[in-house]
Amino acid sequence: MDYLSLSRAARLAGVTRAELQRRIRRGEIATFEGSVAVVDLLRIFPSVSLSDDAALERVERIKADAQPRLPTEETALPNPQVLVSRLRGLSETLVDRISALGAADRLLQRVGDRLEKLVAEPPGELAESVRETRDWFLDAYRQLGAQPLSDQRAQLFAKDTFLRIMAANVKLIPSGHDFFVEGSESILEASVRAGLRLGYGCSSGNCGDCKARVLSGETWKIRDHDYVISEREKAMGYILTCSQTAVTDLVMEAAEATTVEDLPQQRIRASLRKLERLSPDLIALNVQTPRTQTLRFMAGQRVGLRLEAGATCELSIASCPCNGRNLWFYVRREDDDFAAAVFGDFRPGQLITVTGPKGAFVLQEDSPEPTVFIAFGDGIAPIKSLIEHAVSIDLIESFHLYWDTRYPEGHHQGQWGRALRDALDNFSFTPLASGQPSDVLAVVCADHPNLAGLRFYLAGPPSPLRGAVTILREHGVDEDLMTIEETAT
Repeated sequence: MDYLSLSRAARLAGVTRAELQRRIRRGEIATFEGSVAVVDLLRIFPSVSLSDDAALERVERIKADAQPRLPTEETALPNPQVLVSRLRGLSETLVDRISALGAADRLLQRVGDRLEKLVAEPPGELAESVRETRDWFLDAYRQLGAQPLSDQRAQLFAKDTFLRIMAANVKLIPSGHDFFVEGSESILEASVRAGLRLGYGCSSGNCGDCKARVLSGETWKIRDHDYVISEREKAMGYILTCSQTAVTDLVMEAAEATTVEDLPQQRIRASLRKLERLSPDLIALNVQTPRTQTLRFMAGQRVGLRLEAGATCELSIASCPCNGRNLWFYVRREDDDFAAAVFGDFRPGQLITVTGPKGAFVLQEDSPEPTVFIAFGDGIAPIKSLIEHAVSIDLIESFHLYWDTRYPEGHHQGQWGRALRDALDNFSFTPLASGQPSDVLAVVCADHPNLAGLRFYLAGPPSPLRGAVTILREHGVDEDLMTIEETAT
């Protein structure tokens, strides 16, 4: 029996991994070692099409630099749009050929069965039986040419072949996580974009921290690196993931950070890239790390920030780990040196030292059940990071954000929440301005009458946070299903 990874099965069926996880949890699809059977996928999603698929639309947008560099004497590749159209045409032809081959194979099996019966015929009846078999065969052959060729398995096979050309699937051992490498991005870049936490340091080929072993499949070196891999390690399949891309599907042995303790403490000299005044009392900072030193952190964590003049502050990161170079923070006007400097003459280009990460307010990635996020005030910062990571890894069945704030600027990330709500079928956003945890939880209970089976992430100042937690306990929500982060405001 043929099996597909969850990521590949979701892509072929044209649904999200979260939708596939939901059907698995409901018992509609069985899994075997993290994979699903082709027959089960076709049973639940029978309309596999080459032409109506979001994944195929996405590959239309292949970057121009995805074209390999060819020697000058070779013919240059067509532009990406032409290449995709030609590949789709070849895939459709492949569907017909595979279907025809399958039909011919079934006909040969039936011919074999008939011949077996002829062998057992009495000699006197053999001639008549041979004529009947000949007439049956000619009629079956004519029907074979007249019937539609394509079938579901052939459609799925051809579509899978098409997508394998556009994006290679990488499976990691021992975790079993997998992700896609698209275009000409490095394996490391693709893993970070997918929300996974492979080991790395400089990400530019100098330190060797991203070294991993390829167990099967083919890679291609896309950039030189100074770190030296020994001949023995090369023979064993070791590569630097920051300097190689995937040519075919890969199985790789690589270490991943699965807990906050697995992440190294880092000290990075970064700089202010952008400063946005959200209100007279709230500023959003975009801090950018050097290209060779991306911050490794888990969504929801905090870091320490230190300005050149010595002022310090510890803030939650309000952005996704999938872009560890560009970190976002919200700074509220307070009576401290750090806020005074930020609201004073702080300008893009000024240096900031980032240290961390810190904290254990992180996503429980082994828990794909429906999830409720509750943010009070500036608790939206770590919650926003969690939600962006959840969207990136596409594992949570459904999630709902409740954001209660009474600050004058209101829901300054409301447009972000509404955009996610419009783009995702499994995401809901409810902005509130109560200031009372009892009111917030009343709305949550109205939307979700049965809180059993939901997972909760709550962040905000101590007072409303404790009130919300107490109410959840009264409704029978288990402590193990609540992850909590106290913020200053």
